[in-house]
Amino acid sequence: MATLGLVPGCILIIGIGALTTYTGYVLGQFKLRYPHIHNMSDAADILFGAWGRETVAVAQIIFFIFLMGAHILTFSIMMNTLTDHAACTILFCLVGGILSFVLTLSRRLQEVSYLGIICRTSVSIFVAVVITVVAIGIEAPDPTAHAIQHPTLLSGVSASLNIVISFSGHPAFFSFQSELANPKDFTKALVALQITDTALYLVAAIVIYRYAGEGVASPALLSTSPVVSKVAFGVAVGSIVIAGVIIGHVGAKTIYVRLFRGTNKMNQRSLVSYGTWVVIVLIMWTIAWIIANAIPVFNDLLNLLAAAFGTWFSFGLEGLFWLYMNKELRSAKKIALAGLNIFLVLFCCFMCGIGLWATGTGISLSAKSAHGAFSCADNR
Repeated sequence: MATLGLVPGCILIIGIGALTTYTGYVLGQFKLRYPHIHNMSDAADILFGAWGRETVAVAQIIFFIFLMGAHILTFSIMMNTLTDHAACTILFCLVGGILSFVLTLSRRLQEVSYLGIICRTSVSIFVAVVITVVAIGIEAPDPTAHAIQHPTLLSGVSASLNIVISFSGHPAFFSFQSELANPKDFTKALVALQITDTALYLVAAIVIYRYAGEGVASPALLSTSPVVSKVAFGVAVGSIVIAGVIIGHVGAKTIYVRLFRGTNKMNQRSLVSYGTWVVIVLIMWTIAWIIANAIPVFNDLLNLLAAAFGTWFSFGLEGLFWLYMNKELRSAKKIALAGLNIFLVLFCCFMCGIGLWATGTGISLSAKSAHGAFSCADNR
């Protein structure tokens, strides 16, 4: 909102939240139509055949690894905040990567989800945001907040991509729906998720921008005093770690299922099956650690994810899935929905293209003004 202004920021959060709720619903319906689907690449195979399956499979894995890298980067920012940069940032990234690797070793997503329950993942990030919001309201001297800002094309696109990536959990939806006792319950879970996260994003963005003005940091937990930032990050540590672990697990499971689907090794407790799982997890977290150090500016990494992958996984592919399921347009409602889904595909292509341009330009500027890759410098 510091870039877009209060009104455009609210409109974008609500609009993208509504669109991604609809596209999530489309994924749920596609899964019910084709129950064998386990991930996005399986769905792409139905539409495009082998080449589509392989392309989306690679894109999906890259997306998960970059998200894992973003969580390692966030972990390093957290550690620099908690310790006042007491050690090299590369070391903090390494600690975050090793911890995440160990917690991803279980092959069952249900067991990993227990970690989220134990750490109260959603509660911890909610409390951290509330602490930040309250502290900013108390501490902010005389902030400057505008209803409408006038950003450049580069900054406007970058701010929009920040919102897109916040609603880009769709690649994990098929996996979660596959593990539900009743796959039809996915819609209820989706609605609960979207209402909760949209409300949280909206309230946090409005209050933080209102009281912090244009001085909003990224991540927003850094927008308060050093002491309060430490408290907020300390509360959010469970969410920062476990959310990344769940993403890593879903990504590793995608590769694991691909390797052993149709064999009896998938659920075996043999050396081959579990050893393969460990190797997959190790390779993914190693690459994620490299990415976290190679792109050390938090916003740049998120924008790259949103432009290259979030646009397709949250908008474009869902539009194509709906059009595939509804080839015969026999009613005005179907025709209107066809128009909506064609818009989603075109919107995806536009945001992907202009987003990659904005992200590339942003990374180039960051490389000149900020510390470089694999630096021990403080990355807050």
